[in-house]
Amino acid sequence: MHIPPEDLVTLAADLPDLGRPVLVEMLDGFIDAGAARRLAREHLLSPGPGTVVASFDTDLLHDYRARRPPMMFVQDHWESYEAPALEIRALHDAAGTPYLVLVGPEPDVMWERFVAAVTLVVDRLGVRLTIGTNAIPMAVPHSRPTGLTAHGSRPELLEGYPPWVAQVQVPGSAGHLLEHRLATSGRDAMGFAVHVPHYLAQTAYPPAAEALIGSLSRATGLDLPVGSLPQLSSEAHESIAGLVAQSEELVELVRTLETQYDAVVATRAEALDAGGTVAGQSLPTAEELGAELERFLAEQGRKGDDPSQP
Repeated sequence: MHIPPEDLVTLAADLPDLGRPVLVEMLDGFIDAGAARRLAREHLLSPGPGTVVASFDTDLLHDYRARRPPMMFVQDHWESYEAPALEIRALHDAAGTPYLVLVGPEPDVMWERFVAAVTLVVDRLGVRLTIGTNAIPMAVPHSRPTGLTAHGSRPELLEGYPPWVAQVQVPGSAGHLLEHRLATSGRDAMGFAVHVPHYLAQTAYPPAAEALIGSLSRATGLDLPVGSLPQLSSEAHESIAGLVAQSEELVELVRTLETQYDAVVATRAEALDAGGTVAGQSLPTAEELGAELERFLAEQGRKGDDPSQP
């Protein structure tokens, strides 16, 4: 049975006045090292859940046996069921400017038709720019500024974001496919992947979430809330520094990463000053990055199979 893209999405009956909004993709299901995307999404939604302007048919897109929704059993009956919801919500920044956020579980199937359905919404709502979000484990130290990899449909969107790797093959995602399809069809799209120290990838890392929201604000001109993230980031750095100091092995690891990081940053700066390219100066190498992402995904898969894992 063929299901056309327009049958996957339902627009709200009364759409608010959005002008030419930005759409931020923050789906669950792909790499989220340090829970940076989740933390950033929670802070964006903290003033309120916003207004649902589009909802997608999760019965057609979700694999329930792979990701079973939780149900609550109380004494002698089923009390509740948390149905997965894949939605586009309208929010407002601190200045009252509307913007859109795509939230919910990444579709398990029909990626092409899902992307086509999102594109229909993009055109219907007059979206001027779509931005994807990710957080990836990298061989970088926590003691240096949080970096990020930017990518997009036009070089003009990426000014001020020199590349970290020249070429790398990584597992695909619905969010990345959305950016790719929007770009090839001539629509403005970009994305940010914030760099999380690989030794902190399995724990919540607020500095990465703060950097992610900051990059969204700079790219869009929106005044996005960071809430308590600056304080949480400071507390995280203090806690990590204390833990590292207790292990000579960790001290040496961080020192090595700092030396490597500083050398690469210096080389990048020299290349930019000389008007050259920095694409060949990677931290880490493309092969190491791809392997690290594969390991991270494998670990997440094992945790999903074991309910006792956090």
